[in-house]
Parts: sequence; C-alpha cells; structure tokens
Amino acid sequence: MVFSILVKLGFWQLERAQYKANLQQTLNLRQSAATFSFSQIVELSKQEAVTGFKLATAVTPVSQDVFLLDNQVYQGRVGYLALQALQVDESKPWLLVELGFVPASLDRRQLPKITPIQNPSRLAGRVYQKQLNPMSFDLMAEPGWPKRVQNLNIAQLSALLKRPLANFVLQPNSVPNSDYPHPWQPIPLSSQKHQGYAVQWFSMAAVFSLIMGYLFFKKIKQRDNK
Repeated sequence: MVFSILVKLGFWQLERAQYKANLQQTLNLRQSAATFSFSQIVELSKQEAVTGFKLATAVTPVSQDVFLLDNQVYQGRVGYLALQALQVDESKPWLLVELGFVPASLDRRQLPKITPIQNPSRLAGRVYQKQLNPMSFDLMAEPGWPKRVQNLNIAQLSALLKRPLANFVLQPNSVPNSDYPHPWQPIPLSSQKHQGYAVQWFSMAAVFSLIMGYLFFKKIKQRDNK
C-alpha cells in the first residue's frame, strides 16, 4: 500500500508538471496576443481564467485607500504587495491595480507609507488571478489604512469597499510617480519543480521496495536456517 501511494504521488507530480508546462505555453501566447479593453477582459473572465492577457484602460482614483497583501517575498526580502481599487467607468466594476512590492519593516506595527495613484491615468499591463488557498482564503483585514490583508479574496474586498470589483488584478507596466517593482509569478511552482518532486517520490518508492525486498528475503533465509 505504501509503495502504491508513493508511485501514485510521483505520477500526480508528473501530471502537474504537464499542466504547468501547458499553462506556461498559454501564458506565452497571451503575451503575444492583442491588448484587450477592460470590458473585453471582464466578459472573458466570466468564461475562463484570464491570467496573462494584456489590458489597457483609463482609471480614475475615487479613493486613495491602499491595501497591503501580507507575506510577500521579492528578491529575498519580505514585504507587501500594495493594491488600489480604481474606477474605470461608473457603470462597470472597479479595477484592482497592483502598485508594486513594498518591503516590510522589522516592526510589524509599522506599515509602509504608500503613494497611491492620485490623478486620472491610463494604465497598460497584464492581468492575473490569484488562486485562493483552501486552507486560508479569508481576507482577514486589519483596522486602519493602509489596510493589511492576508489573502487576495476579491469577493470579500468588494464587500469591504461596498463596490463591485472585477475578479482579476491589473499589474501595470508602470505606475505614475512610482518606482515600486512588480514581481510576476503567475505559476507558483514551475514544471521543472514538479518533475523534481516526481523523481523524489519515485526514488522513495524504489528505496522502500528495496528495503521491503531485503527484509523479505532475510526473513525467508532465517526460516530456512531453522
């Protein structure tokens, strides 16, 4: 039973590796595709995942409030991903825009000061949708502004803002008057990582079978010697 579980885990990792390889190919194709309007991406997001598509749209900062997505790592530094909800059109949902990565202070009580987008702007970049962790998916918003949150739960963000939000985030190529970096990691684990994990599971299965085989033949030999 243990051997069977180890082998199945190995094949599962190979399936994940193939899935990630196909996803990376899809993302590459989307980067070379035409730029969409906000309305087009909204409609497309109702049918499929839209991570990787390019978007260009005008935005208006109705609110200066900034959200800080906690527990982010960029180039070995721990910090936050700053986000701001912006209006595209009065008849459309608001758009969550990534302002960039901001390093965290050693003192958790001190939150960084973020300069939000303050004037109507035209932004261009790519969109993404973060997958929620089934073990931890609640917003867990803290009091005050900027507001620290633990997960990018757009439905709960929308309820907090009392405004409809599009179910994706725009990572702009650049933000006016800002030089925060924009980490791009749409695939948390690469295809190569999953292949490496598959090799580990198969290796464990092989070692387990060798140990069981050794113990089996040792037991037979002891029985024959009696």
